[in-house]
Amino acid sequence: MLKLKFRAFRPVDDLVLSERYLKGHTRVLEDYGITNITSNNRVWLEMDSIYGVVAENEEGELVGGIRVQMADGVHPLPVEKAVGHMDARIHDVVKKFYDNGVGELSALWNAKSVAGYGVSVLLTRAGISMTNQMNCNTLVGICGDYTLEMFRNVGFVVDKTLGDNGEFFYPKQDFIARVLGILNSKNLETAEEVNRERMLSLRNNPIQHFFEDGPKGQVEIDYNLILPEKK
Repeated sequence: MLKLKFRAFRPVDDLVLSERYLKGHTRVLEDYGITNITSNNRVWLEMDSIYGVVAENEEGELVGGIRVQMADGVHPLPVEKAVGHMDARIHDVVKKFYDNGVGELSALWNAKSVAGYGVSVLLTRAGISMTNQMNCNTLVGICGDYTLEMFRNVGFVVDKTLGDNGEFFYPKQDFIARVLGILNSKNLETAEEVNRERMLSLRNNPIQHFFEDGPKGQVEIDYNLILPEKK
């Protein structure tokens, strides 16, 4: 049985972990021939508005991660950088929810060593579940066809008012991406019930030991999703 630890972190407070995250994420993207994802850069290592979750195996190796970037009025969200030059209305979407707390779920990756276990959806649920700790009431994102169903299952909806009925050619011409939104990341009303129940459970009990069901069977996870206090 696959055994993992999921833990929350703040990149500005743990640069060593952030470098490991960046290295793992870059390696996965390169395996797919992708080098221009807007969330894959070094700027976020020094941003106070970034939060993350990492997955570690029993040997302490990093095998996955996900980040949440809160809109701070200074740094554009990754989705704004990705499609803003194609449809400037994405900036209006972010501004609309800014005063009530809006962020973006991004930079999701998992290593080949855990492929097929459903780690991506588990990290996505973990990332969404901890947004209440950062006063995030609305989440946006961008995804490709291969992850669209997963993101829909956890509550994201395609914003069809943007691009070509919600579609963009990103990160390259033979990839179709869609801008997504969770209109209410507080009650998660648009998520499938099983996903909603797990996210609310993690929100209510961010430290827990749980056997998650996955495509290859159960995954044993030790969760610690309490965000470290800002230094």
